[in-house]
Amino acid sequence: MPQVMEFKLPDLGEGLTEAEIVRWLVAVGDVVAIDQPVVEVETAKAMVEVPCPYGGVVTARFGEEGQELPVGAPLITVAVGAEAMPEAPEAPGAEAEGSGSVPRPLIGYGTDHSRPARRRRVRPVTAAVSAPVAAPAAAPAPAPVPVAAAPAVPAGPVPVISPLVRKLAKDNGVDLRALRGSGPEGLILRADVEAALRAPEPVAVPAASAVAATVAATVGERIPLKGVRGAVAEKLSRSRREIPDATCWVDADATELMAARAAMNAVGGPKISVLALLARICTAALARYPELNSTVDLEAKEIVRLPAVHLGFAAQTERGLMVPVVRDAHTRNPESLSAEFARLTELARAGKLAPADLTGGTFTLNNYGVFGVDGSTPIINHPEAAMLGVGRIMPKPWVHGGELAVRQVVQLSLTFDHRVCDGGTAGGFLRYVADCVESPAVLLRSL
Repeated sequence: MPQVMEFKLPDLGEGLTEAEIVRWLVAVGDVVAIDQPVVEVETAKAMVEVPCPYGGVVTARFGEEGQELPVGAPLITVAVGAEAMPEAPEAPGAEAEGSGSVPRPLIGYGTDHSRPARRRRVRPVTAAVSAPVAAPAAAPAPAPVPVAAAPAVPAGPVPVISPLVRKLAKDNGVDLRALRGSGPEGLILRADVEAALRAPEPVAVPAASAVAATVAATVGERIPLKGVRGAVAEKLSRSRREIPDATCWVDADATELMAARAAMNAVGGPKISVLALLARICTAALARYPELNSTVDLEAKEIVRLPAVHLGFAAQTERGLMVPVVRDAHTRNPESLSAEFARLTELARAGKLAPADLTGGTFTLNNYGVFGVDGSTPIINHPEAAMLGVGRIMPKPWVHGGELAVRQVVQLSLTFDHRVCDGGTAGGFLRYVADCVESPAVLLRSL
């Protein structure tokens, strides 16, 4: 008799607690090998293909494409053994013996073999027990609706796993006991709470004044704050709560920097981007002012100065704002920085950045000039201590050599954590960056 193994959504790292199903890679009845990807999910960090640690026949899938599942929720069940066929659930505690060796788990998924494997929970199907394995899965449960008068609230614990679902319900006044969960075994998902929020309130015999008030009220569109948008919102909110930031800015004449870039690109070879030159200036400035390449340990009440510069840069994509990280940027020349910026930007736009590509930054370079704006006071990318913002480079009147001339001018702004340094350090950093922009020879002298 085959053993039915349940594979749950694993912890994908970086503190992620949930993921959205983007695309199923297998169907019920398919034969899968150990470590074969079975589903593509989207987390707040990246798109990830999730491999299954079991080999056998897929007997059930949990969740539809577009549905969000918490870490630890069932993904699929796999019948493992020589005669893998869908079966009814066995008695609790029963052990499958003589069906071959137990499949090995994926490293890091934390499968606990000290407990007996959970048996497959079969969704209601027709009475034909001999139905083939490839039969389509049962239709999903109907959309949950809020109970109006709630004459009888079921007793016992509410079937909710995710603390985010509980918080969403609490913040919006939704009684979880009044919902029917669409997940396995009646599990209440975020989609159930959101459906309850979208559902119209049942009206018994409305008074004329109540009807008028309902018509007058404007009901806006509700957009779930999840995925990348949700992760960005949480990080920026935390930054505002914890970091006492300040911003200083200066206009700089970038004419010489643009001329230097044109000369570098005229000799052939890979093209050097303006962003790469600014990144090289940043790393040189951080070597002079290491206070800004640091983080604050609130528990230890310490400022931690970091030895390496892992440079984040803002990249706008269809999925929202991404901040890929260039590792060891302080060891790279402009050519290497240009290549790495291009590689990470392409991955970001294709939605293929790994979580490791989006974490571990120590300083961020934000080129908001690509949006046609001159200045900004950005929010620091927590837990970093500073961010350099660069506006658009455009012709402006400028006093050069004692005369009024048209020069390529850019506004530079530095937002910094006032706990790690005072205005003198921040001003010194920004002034050094501006000097290098106005005269690249300043950078050459400091190398």
